[in-house]
Amino acid sequence: MFKTVVLMGLVALAALLLYVATKPDTFRIQRSISIKAPAEHIFPLINDFHRWVSWSPYETKDPAMKRTYSGAAKGKTSVYEWDGDRNVGKGRMEIAESSPPSKVAIKLDFIQPFEAHNIAEFTLEAGTDSTTVTWSMHGPLPYLTKVIHLFFNMDTMIGKDFEAGLANLKSIAET
Repeated sequence: MFKTVVLMGLVALAALLLYVATKPDTFRIQRSISIKAPAEHIFPLINDFHRWVSWSPYETKDPAMKRTYSGAAKGKTSVYEWDGDRNVGKGRMEIAESSPPSKVAIKLDFIQPFEAHNIAEFTLEAGTDSTTVTWSMHGPLPYLTKVIHLFFNMDTMIGKDFEAGLANLKSIAET
């Protein structure tokens, strides 16, 4: 009886691991918002890491977080590093592309509590009386992370932060 239970457990585990292997090797999380302001007014809030303190949801998760700025003052090659508690961890961002007033692409490196290397992008699409701002993040999905994704919905978790940040950005840009 014991051997049968162990064998069934091993078969179930093998099936789960095979299922995980069929999942995509990359991920993408994306949220958008319409802001009643011109792209030229919104773009500087994203293109300058010093201004993120006013709208990024991650800035309030650890008030004692250490921040370091280097590279260009804003735009391409601008660097922002953070070191905080377990809520924010430790990492580094560098603006890799800055195309005023429509796109900012950021090389995003998480160091702690886990290592990950992703790309965050902000795109701004001007409309007649508003601008659609899209915040996305994409990158590789290693096998172990695929296993974690079975139990934690990263799109929902990170998506909530993106939604909060975009709402903050909207509030600032529209006033």
